[in-house]
Amino acid sequence: MLNVRNLAVSFQTRRGQVDAVRGISFDLAKGEILGIVGESGSGKSVTSYALMRILDAGGVIRAGEASYSGTDLRRASERNMRDIRGREISMIFQNPRAALNPIRKVGHQIEDVLRQHGRATRQDARTKAIAALEAVRIKDAAARYDAYPFELSGGMCQRIVCAIALACDPKLLIADEPTTGLDITTQKAVMDLVRDLIRDRGMSSILITHDLGLAAQYCDRIMVMKDGQIVEQGDPVQIFSDPQHAYSRKLVDATPREGESIRSLLPPEERKALIPHKVHPRPLLEVTDLVKTYQGKSGPVHAVRGISFRIDQGQSVGLVGESGCGKSTTSEILVRLLDPTSGTILFDGQDIAGIPAQRFVKDPRRADIQMVFQDATDSLNPRHSARQTIAEPLRRLGGMGGSALAARIEELAALVGLPLPLLDRFPHQLSGGQKARVGIARAVALNPRFLILDEPTAALDVSIQAVVLNLLVDLRAKLGLSYLFVSHDLHVVRLLCDHVLVMKDGAIVEEGPAHRVMSEPTHPYTRELLAAAPKPPARRIAAA
Repeated sequence: MLNVRNLAVSFQTRRGQVDAVRGISFDLAKGEILGIVGESGSGKSVTSYALMRILDAGGVIRAGEASYSGTDLRRASERNMRDIRGREISMIFQNPRAALNPIRKVGHQIEDVLRQHGRATRQDARTKAIAALEAVRIKDAAARYDAYPFELSGGMCQRIVCAIALACDPKLLIADEPTTGLDITTQKAVMDLVRDLIRDRGMSSILITHDLGLAAQYCDRIMVMKDGQIVEQGDPVQIFSDPQHAYSRKLVDATPREGESIRSLLPPEERKALIPHKVHPRPLLEVTDLVKTYQGKSGPVHAVRGISFRIDQGQSVGLVGESGCGKSTTSEILVRLLDPTSGTILFDGQDIAGIPAQRFVKDPRRADIQMVFQDATDSLNPRHSARQTIAEPLRRLGGMGGSALAARIEELAALVGLPLPLLDRFPHQLSGGQKARVGIARAVALNPRFLILDEPTAALDVSIQAVVLNLLVDLRAKLGLSYLFVSHDLHVVRLLCDHVLVMKDGAIVEEGPAHRVMSEPTHPYTRELLAAAPKPPARRIAAA
């Protein structure tokens, strides 16, 4: 169905030519699912954009051939490509909210595609759009037709994007990181849906991902890319059990698995002894009957329903559950960005729940409770350098300035492993892992005692995730921090946390030591979460 030969893509920048894809060749058979894996910047997405002819300004296909069912994609006219896009080849983009028009109803956006390719008339477009929503298993599709993207969850927006991509029955589906940021059960639902639709409709698919476990579970063949080149390809079992290239081995080693340590995710030459940490059986945080209720259009919405738990000094507690279960609301209440409806929050023995969020900004305890946000890019000011970002809490809450401020910034950069020359770069000039380090440095700048980590590695490549997780483990031991680690990645929670809270519909349905909850869950919902987690094939024999 698809033949690519010696494809090369370059971008013209102010610093000269950047070769993003360097002469790659591969084939895709009818009905096959091909996984393309690699780190950010490896050329995965650029390859797909080149095939669709939607490269950014400055991007050019410099050499090579790409043929789809006999059509030369490189030399086809733009008019022909507009017809091919959506009708023959369709794409699910990485960020569903960015891919959707925020001021148009989702049903109208599906109609646009149907009418563009002559699959619907003005009279029957609504009916066919609703049918497309039903095809991706959206409940009450007629009501969702009139919704705007901001009214829907991330998982629901991803289903809408799938509906748009599949509305015209394309023969080839390109899915670019389709599950990034989704919770574990929504991820499984979306991927199962895509796989079933591909099989039912006789389609082919390219799955672009940095999650090797996901690729192994859903793909017939895996292609590993690095620096714009294909370094290895083969079936998933072969890639995991006996990778031939050093880079493939690095990715395989960095993929979390049951029963392994946090250090085993790093290359052998970077592993070192874990710094011992101490958990003191004294509560730092005690939450009792915490409730948060919003007033919705059709009545009250109970986001958090009377939850209670405690976190001891030096302890790392994981909070897991689906999108919309109340994890983020709970986190924002604890860090005092939101006010609870009722309940108590004892921090070091003092109730802080009654202090309004606006007043808590100036409370002396503000410095003791900090947060690392989910999206390192969105949580950094694009107009501030890394140095300015780290300096902000030190100036505002620490009253620091001059040489003392400069020295503290460099000390924090060294603590999180951020090279000093990067301090004067802006977010767009930093990699994902570097931005994550800036966010962590900002959070620990004031020597907090309690750190809330909201999906801090969700959008990172597996090898960068391994480094950041090991950094968090070392910081916890060095600084005596207590963590609330919010995540949908159960393998990561198993590695990082002593205790686990499982949340569903605003309530905690199970809690206990991480090893017990992860190996012997008692609640059906916890068993459902564990069953939904991707299970990578066995590690290669050489690493055993």
